[in-house]
Amino acid sequence: MLRFLGRRFAQSVATVLLVTVVIFIIVRLIGDPTHLMLPPEATDADRALLRHEMGLDQPVVLQYLHYLGQLVQGHLGSSYRFARPALDVVLGAIGPTLILTAASLALSILVGVPLGVLSAMRPGSFVDQCGKVIAVIGQTAPPFFFALIFIRILSVQWHWFPTGGYGSVSHLMLPALTLGWYSTAGILRLTRSSMTDVLASEYIKLARIKGVPERVIVWRHALRNALLPVITFMSLQFGILMGGAVSVEFVFAWPGIGRLILESISNLDYAVVQAAVTVTALTFTLVNLLVDILYAVLDPRIRYA
Repeated sequence: MLRFLGRRFAQSVATVLLVTVVIFIIVRLIGDPTHLMLPPEATDADRALLRHEMGLDQPVVLQYLHYLGQLVQGHLGSSYRFARPALDVVLGAIGPTLILTAASLALSILVGVPLGVLSAMRPGSFVDQCGKVIAVIGQTAPPFFFALIFIRILSVQWHWFPTGGYGSVSHLMLPALTLGWYSTAGILRLTRSSMTDVLASEYIKLARIKGVPERVIVWRHALRNALLPVITFMSLQFGILMGGAVSVEFVFAWPGIGRLILESISNLDYAVVQAAVTVTALTFTLVNLLVDILYAVLDPRIRYA
């Protein structure tokens, strides 16, 4: 078990380092921030001086090593746009994104898992057909399409929820519903497929022969084994939801990290972009590490491998 966790931790660290290298190179290909930081009448000498003060005149390798040293110390640079440490700016924006992502994933689990189980128990039934419709629509239409539909119907016509903003549960409902529809479809389909395979296994047939109640067979014995691939899928969906929250945050004026990244790219704010992507990568790898631990707890074969 310790060897497994140690290996996964090393893989997580390597993943984060790779992300920092990629984003460090990409942001420097976007453009020169000194053109936005200085007034139009600034001379080339002024820009050269500012580039020297920011360390942008050094080789990229040296710049990255300096950035990595700051990262180890917990300092991710300063934002020229906000005149604050970049980490403070990112931490102020990642909270709303985590709330939106967690709410969307929770909604997907609460709808997708039970509906997938019921569809597997009664294939071809009305519930199964409804599940197929939800899965097809959820995995084919983009999130912003649902956003516009929900705003039109639930906000403009029925006045159930506000069209945008941040601060209350009512503001959270439409963004979470919009973002979580895709994951709901995936979790529903995977749960149905996994439960169908488990319910056809020999130990389930033996439990039925022994007279074990059907609800005990399904919800206690079959579901535990059927959820193993679903849990892995959920961990991947967490990262996908954080990345997919960008369009949803813009449509609903949600002050999240995706919106911050796009605005910082437009303003060539290197420090904020690097800090935002690094923090997002750390969050994603940490969630995956916790899911791996949970997976090992549920499946003894992983612990003993």
